Amino acid sequence: MPTPPGEFTPLPQDIEWRLPRHARSVGRARTLLREQATSWELSSTVTETATLLLSELLTNAYRHATVSPGREIWTRCVLKADRLHIAVTDANGTLPAPRQASLEDESGRGLTLVATLSDDWGAEPRPEGVGKTVWFELTVTQAT
Repeated sequence: MPTPPGEFTPLPQDIEWRLPRHARSVGRARTLLREQATSWELSSTVTETATLLLSELLTNAYRHATVSPGREIWTRCVLKADRLHIAVTDANGTLPAPRQASLEDESGRGLTLVATLSDDWGAEPRPEGVGKTVWFELTVTQAT
């Protein structure tokens, strides 16, 4: 449906971070996302869920992307209309899949959290042929 004269459709807002493949990058990304969510006036519920899920994807990327240490992890956040899309790209081409962690397991629940708490998520090889992108989407509500 076209936009009526005199009105405009807001452009998507996006930001990208390139972080070293290191455990400290997870905390840095959480801080950056919280700051960005504040500027985009996202609700605290959306912000906290997005921060948790981003943390899970980044942790997977730095732990499981068995590539040379100099490779970066890219994170892109796009806010468009009522959706927040967050993607994490690393240089490992192995696509992740949720697994059933046992009660004794200390890890292995990250993608299950992503699948449960997001409105949609997925993983795909990068079009350039090196690595993969894992993403999730959340329905957005503005801060009150």
